[in-house]
Amino acid sequence: MASVPLKPQYGPTLGTLFEPRWRSAAPAVRAIAIAAGVGVLALAIGAVLTLLDTRYSHGGRVPFSFKYKGLYRTTTDPGGYVKVTRTSGARLEDSYAVAPILLGGYRGSVTGELPLFAAGYTRTLAKRFSRFRLEGEGKTRISSTLGGYDVLYSALVDGRVMYGRDVMLLPERPFAREGVVIEMLSSQAASVSKPVASSGVLETPLKTFAFG
Repeated sequence: MASVPLKPQYGPTLGTLFEPRWRSAAPAVRAIAIAAGVGVLALAIGAVLTLLDTRYSHGGRVPFSFKYKGLYRTTTDPGGYVKVTRTSGARLEDSYAVAPILLGGYRGSVTGELPLFAAGYTRTLAKRFSRFRLEGEGKTRISSTLGGYDVLYSALVDGRVMYGRDVMLLPERPFAREGVVIEMLSSQAASVSKPVASSGVLETPLKTFAFG
């Protein structure tokens, strides 16, 4: 396609001004300029990707998805589905992992079964973490359509106190037994009134979690 003629009062173009210098430049100088341009472009793309949410989707018997930003995929814990973390140097700052859970057969509402399941689950946490301390537990709602059960705790992780919040969720269908537990750890101080993922990088993946 032919270029649109430039009116004399708007010329010369930047390309016209730099063309003689570009043609007279040594090959090494041209190569350095091209490499610098590619580097700047890569940095710009990286900055844009950092600002955008990343979406994770899982299929299988219990399909789910969530969005995250400021966290990075890492090795999944044994038996888990996915894990994303934020570190500072070699130190863990925040962690978000999703693993399967399976409830036994029950009658009535799952809201009555989850506290019973959580009692045994909490005992496994006490064995898993040093200086484990249960801070609280109870029903929770992570979105307008999805509710579950919280276990809030603190523990010693890699030599320092971190705060945990594990959320047990099941698809909202009668007598569902297969679900997930969202396991979260944060170095940011938390409490029962303001638990982990109330703010910060863990808030987005928790609030956007959805089955299906």
